[in-house]
Amino acid sequence: MDVYLMQHGVAATEEVDPARPLTDAGRMAVEEVAARARSLGVRAGVCVHSGKLRARQTAAILAAALGAALEERPDLGPSDPVGPAAEWLLAEAATTGGALAVVGHLPFLDRLASLLVVGDETAQVIRFHNAALVRLVPKVDAAGYSIAWILPPDES
Repeated sequence: MDVYLMQHGVAATEEVDPARPLTDAGRMAVEEVAARARSLGVRAGVCVHSGKLRARQTAAILAAALGAALEERPDLGPSDPVGPAAEWLLAEAATTGGALAVVGHLPFLDRLASLLVVGDETAQVIRFHNAALVRLVPKVDAAGYSIAWILPPDES
């Protein structure tokens, strides 16, 4: 099962809006990356996200583009431990054949990706950027995942 990881789009600061919704630029960046992913044939069965507004908004955009169902998970917050989410992902991989997307926050996504790729959540194997989409594919000869590609928002 392929796993797609995306950090939420750029959000308003707490001073501007304590709920921290996506900014217009953040929403456009997510829409652009989601459309590019769809044009590459990316599909997912489910798109999970934390309960935070910015992640929920990002996940809704990504899920619509990838034809995925939306699901909120309580263990995907910025400072949550990654072990439970990694265990859940690996269990899902063992029982389903489709792809799964995870929309979340830093430092959680950094640690989750590192744990899935090298087995060490402190390794920092990927530098996430707002709205970038990372594709992880199962390793052929070993447990865990490899980084297939990173699709950043267009900077122009």
